[in-house]
Amino acid sequence: MKPKRGAPPGAKLEAWRLRAGGVLLCAVLLLEGLVALPAEAADLMVAAAASLTNAFTEMGKAYEKATPGTRVLFTFAASGQLLQQISRGAPVHVFASADLETMDRAENAKLIRRSSRVNFAANELLVVLPGDSTLDISSLPDLSKPPVQKIALGTPESVPAGRYAKGALEKAGLWSQLTPKFIFTQNVRQSLDYVYRGEVDAGFVYATDAAISPVKVRTAFQVPLDSPILYPIAAVVGFGNEDRALEFIAFVRSDAGQAILAKYGFLKP
Repeated sequence: MKPKRGAPPGAKLEAWRLRAGGVLLCAVLLLEGLVALPAEAADLMVAAAASLTNAFTEMGKAYEKATPGTRVLFTFAASGQLLQQISRGAPVHVFASADLETMDRAENAKLIRRSSRVNFAANELLVVLPGDSTLDISSLPDLSKPPVQKIALGTPESVPAGRYAKGALEKAGLWSQLTPKFIFTQNVRQSLDYVYRGEVDAGFVYATDAAISPVKVRTAFQVPLDSPILYPIAAVVGFGNEDRALEFIAFVRSDAGQAILAKYGFLKP
């Protein structure tokens, strides 16, 4: 009887080991988060300014309740950082910025659906102090006083709050004088955190951020600005789900959405 043709036993064993090893490797990569799984069709990816963290977290839950089967996933960071991520291909369906300039850059780069862009909220810029501070600070020139040694400020290139603060300080002729005192932060919430923990003597934050910690943080004064702080929102192009993105934007602008924003201190645009 002629022997049956086929691969030698050793080759079959080696092939089985390679297949098993491949399965194991994929499992390990997935567990370690090294392989990104695509978002499900019902997932809505929203990139929003750090100052919107509390309000949008509640907004997402309310939208999910009103739209069964939809899951809203958020990324919160400085507006400039979010724009950079979107421009590099991050899967985002909705972008909410804390300033008009960053959204203008997104529009000029054709990253958003122009017709979907709308201003949905407004804010105010404050200088705040640690809750137990005894400093007498009531205006921008007061920040030049010797007892004020460290001032938290968002990096102007990427943090809108920092850019607003820089503009106000330049107009007052104080930017260069105060620069040695600045502790630059990645976003406005980090500035708030530094003030909250008493690691700086003062910090520039939004009114909505100061309202989060009324005991640990004390408002010194409102920063005078030439133009209002407006928050625009728009649908991002290129990743589908635009209809769902437009629905979320409409929800943010609805009475229910505006009530949530007002709850956290945001003003109408």
